[in-house]
Amino acid sequence: MTQFQKLISKILSGTNDKNIRFNELCNVLSKMGFQQRVKGDHHIFYKEGIEEIINIQPKKKMAKPYQVKQIRKLILDYKLGETDE
Repeated sequence: MTQFQKLISKILSGTNDKNIRFNELCNVLSKMGFQQRVKGDHHIFYKEGIEEIINIQPKKKMAKPYQVKQIRKLILDYKLGETDE
């Protein structure tokens, strides 16, 4: 199992939302083909074919739990991470 797959599993489990680093979350979205633009602390991710725009900000070095939950919902709704790598 690759690091990417382990991180996806960690996100999908829903039990580790407080323990995901912000840069790991950004890397997952980038690996899934999302484009990124940064405006101050706001990292905005978007992808063709996906209606939602993801706007995340770090809380020190960690991702905010509610933002991890939003990304989990996005992964499940669009079935991302299965063939994307």
